[in-house]
Amino acid sequence: MNHATLNPLAEFFSDLEQTRIMWQLAMLAACLMLAWVFNRLLKKRFPEPEGAWKIGLGGVSRVIFPLTALLLVVIGKTLLKGWISVKLLDIAVSLLLALALVRLAVYILRQAFSPSGWLQASERFIATTIWIGLALHLTGFLPDVLDALDEIGFHVGKQHISVLMILSGILSVAVTLLVAMWLGRTLENRVMRAEQMDMNLRVVLSKLIRAVLIVLGVLVALPVAGIDITVLSVFGGALGVGIGFGLQKIASNYVSGFIILLDRSIHPGDVLTVDNRFGTVSRLTARYLVLRGNDGTEAIIPNETLITSTVINHSYSDRQMRIAIPIQIGYQSDLEQAMNIMRQAAERHSRVLKDPAPKTFLKSFGDNGIDLELAVWIIDPEEGQLNLRSELNLEIWRRFQAENIEIPFPQRDVRIVSGLPGAVQTR
Repeated sequence: MNHATLNPLAEFFSDLEQTRIMWQLAMLAACLMLAWVFNRLLKKRFPEPEGAWKIGLGGVSRVIFPLTALLLVVIGKTLLKGWISVKLLDIAVSLLLALALVRLAVYILRQAFSPSGWLQASERFIATTIWIGLALHLTGFLPDVLDALDEIGFHVGKQHISVLMILSGILSVAVTLLVAMWLGRTLENRVMRAEQMDMNLRVVLSKLIRAVLIVLGVLVALPVAGIDITVLSVFGGALGVGIGFGLQKIASNYVSGFIILLDRSIHPGDVLTVDNRFGTVSRLTARYLVLRGNDGTEAIIPNETLITSTVINHSYSDRQMRIAIPIQIGYQSDLEQAMNIMRQAAERHSRVLKDPAPKTFLKSFGDNGIDLELAVWIIDPEEGQLNLRSELNLEIWRRFQAENIEIPFPQRDVRIVSGLPGAVQTR
C-alpha cells in the first residue's frame, strides 16, 4: 500500500473533476451555516453563566459550534454515502472533532492557570495553532511542511539553525514551563491550605517551589530544543555583573523578603507603623509589602526598608495596645469626680478592654490647669485610634458639661499701675 492510498486527501483530489465533489461541498457549507446559526441563537437565549456554573457551562459553550457542525456533517455523510464518495466529509469530520477537542483542552488549561490574563488573551491563538498542526497531520501535509521548515535556515559556525529547530525549541520551552507552572500552582495551593504551618513558612515554600520548578523546566527544555546548557554559564556571569552594577536594590529587596519570611518578624494581618505610615499588612511578597491604611490607601513598601529602618509592629507578640488620652481640668473643678468620669466613660466603650482595666492618672500641675491622662487598652489596633479617641473625648466632654467640670484655656491678667506713665505689669 503506497503513501497516496494512506492519505485521504489523495483520494479526495482524485475526485475533484467529478460532480460528486459539488454535493459534498454544498452539504459541508449547509452544515456549517446551520451550526453557526444554532450557536448564535443559543448564546442569545442563554446569557453568560455566573458563579459555580460558569466554568462548566463556559467549556460547553466553546464546543457547541464544532460539535453541532460535526453532528450535522455525520448526518449528511450518512445520507450521501449510499450514492457518492464522501472523502471530503471524512476529512471534515476529523477536523471538526479535532477543533472541539482543542478548544476544550485550551479552555481547561486556562482555568487551571486562573487567574492568568496572558493565557486568556492568547487562548484563541493557542487553539488555532494547535488545530492547524492537527489539521496538517490528519490531512497528511505535516511531513511536507516540516521538511520545508527544516530546509529554511542559516549557519552559525558549523551549526545549522533551521526554522524548524527554532519553532521546536520555542514549543518545548513553552510546554515545559506550562507544566512547571501548573504543577507549581497546584503545590502552592496545597501548601497554602496547610493551616498547621506558619503563614510565613507557607509563603516561603510556595515561592521556592515555583522558582525551583521554573528553573528545572528551563533546564529540561533547553536540551530538548538542542541548546547546550553550558551557555548558561555565560548568562550567569552577565547576570552577576548586572546585579553588581545596576540590580543591587532589586536583589536586596528579594533577599530581604526571604529574611523577613524566614525570621517570622512580620505576618500578613499584622498592624505596623513604617515611615510614619500606619496600617495592616494585606500582602507580603518576596519583593515588597503592601500596607493598607484605615483610609483605604495602600502603601507598597520595599522589603529592604523593613530591614534597614525601624518598624513598629503593634501585633508582634500581643495584639493588645495601650492608648493614652490627655485631658486638662481647671483648679476649681472636683479632681476625683473628673477622674471617675473619665474612667467610667472608658469602661462603657465597647472597644476598651476590661482587663487590663482603664485607669486615670494625675500627670502634673500645669500653668493653666491640672493635667490628667486616661489610659485604655484595646485588642483591635487595625480599627484605628482616632475614632476611639474622638468617641471617648466626646463622652467625657458631655459628662464634664453636666457636672460643671471646667476645661481651662490659657488666660493672662494685665494690671496698669497708676502714677507711673508707661509702666504696664503683666502676669
